[in-house]
Amino acid sequence: MQDCLFCKIVRGEIPSFTVYEDEHTLAFLDIHPVTSGHTLVVPKAHAMNIFDIAPESWGAVSESVRKVAIAIEESLQADGVNLMMNNREHAGQIIEHPHMHLIPRYRGDGLKLWPHGAYREGEAETVRGKIAAHI
Repeated sequence: MQDCLFCKIVRGEIPSFTVYEDEHTLAFLDIHPVTSGHTLVVPKAHAMNIFDIAPESWGAVSESVRKVAIAIEESLQADGVNLMMNNREHAGQIIEHPHMHLIPRYRGDGLKLWPHGAYREGEAETVRGKIAAHI
């Protein structure tokens, strides 16, 4: 895609702080980091999100995420790493190109995870059935 921000970064038209690159993926620092070292891993092949990424691109992204997460934790002495991906506008996706956020976490960094809820009686079985029927 000519106008896709991440495609422009992949093509070298926009500079980035690249931390890892292979034939199928690129990993670079997020310019608006949640914590220092916040990195994005993107496939080089354009897609919109998890719903239309080619299986081979997703596999390459997954392996790159694993490699980069290990490097982040070890090199930055992080206490952990959050992996996050937003898909579609209402889930928080801003750039329509698949990208995984790798966010280094530190004891006492003040970041919170989302709140947890509970299923009503019988709801979990209904939801499980709906999801399983579509796989």
